[in-house]
Amino acid sequence: MTSNFVDYVKILVRSGKGGAGSAHLLRVKYNAKAGPDGGDGGRGGHVVLRGTSQRWTLLHLKYTKHVFAENGQNGGENLCTGRTGRDQVLEVPLGCVCRDAETGEQLGEVTEEGQELIIARGGRGGLGNDHFKSATNQTPRYAQPGEPAVERWVVIELKVLADVGLVGFPNAGKSTLLSAVSAARPEIADYPFTTLVPQLGIVRYRDDRSFCIADIPGIIEGAAEGKGLGLRFLRHIERNSVLLFMVSCEQLEIEREYRVLVAELEKYNPELLDKRRLLAVTKCDIIDAEMQQQLRQRLPGDVEAVFISAVTGQGIDELKDRLFAMITDEG
Repeated sequence: MTSNFVDYVKILVRSGKGGAGSAHLLRVKYNAKAGPDGGDGGRGGHVVLRGTSQRWTLLHLKYTKHVFAENGQNGGENLCTGRTGRDQVLEVPLGCVCRDAETGEQLGEVTEEGQELIIARGGRGGLGNDHFKSATNQTPRYAQPGEPAVERWVVIELKVLADVGLVGFPNAGKSTLLSAVSAARPEIADYPFTTLVPQLGIVRYRDDRSFCIADIPGIIEGAAEGKGLGLRFLRHIERNSVLLFMVSCEQLEIEREYRVLVAELEKYNPELLDKRRLLAVTKCDIIDAEMQQQLRQRLPGDVEAVFISAVTGQGIDELKDRLFAMITDEG
């Protein structure tokens, strides 16, 4: 089955070349040498990314391999400027990053509605010969050519915009939590890697406030080296302001599990460790209060922990309170 979630495309883009300036000389009745009247060439079209909240993935660009903007028109006589080439505008979801495919250079990112990013700038039009007349050269017979087009392969990547990113091993209960606190309905099953693409959910909070949670496919040890599905989707938590680490209470070595997750994030991008963190111990409906107390002794000391059960609702309100306080810098 082909997924409709596409977060990576590679496209060949080419801007329009600038139109050439005109070297025309004006000839009128009774004055065969009336002087230069060549107009400027028109600018070539840009290739532009434009942000829109109406799109969630890059599916509409999946089969677009070539995007060419229009060339600028040449200048004409009587100081007529050539027409500007038509831009090619590609609509992309908010959170996209564009890079040069060959050099890896980041060309920019689109994070706001209506924001435009030029990824291939059209060539400037050449100046007509009217610009080059002077007291010593009253009939210049030359004009500038237009600037050439820019052609490059670009990679467009989507990084999901969300307030909270769920980080955990496969089958840690991330999808169950997302379905319990939001209207999102991810696939849920008792086998690993049920979630194959990122899922977004809006969590309703008190006083009509809300925040957004992103569930990414589970991370496994070695994800930063390319194992499992984690590497491909780790970029989706780079924009989250809070990371919610989720470890099942079935794992007796909770601190070890947490340390492995942190280590994988550090290998992928050390800056992720600067984000605020919260640990949720999941599936607590299968243990009693005494077992919970024993597990508390084995928790890491450098992160706050909440015991939750998405099935019974245990600890969910406390979890929402802590997440909202961390997002708004109140806690």
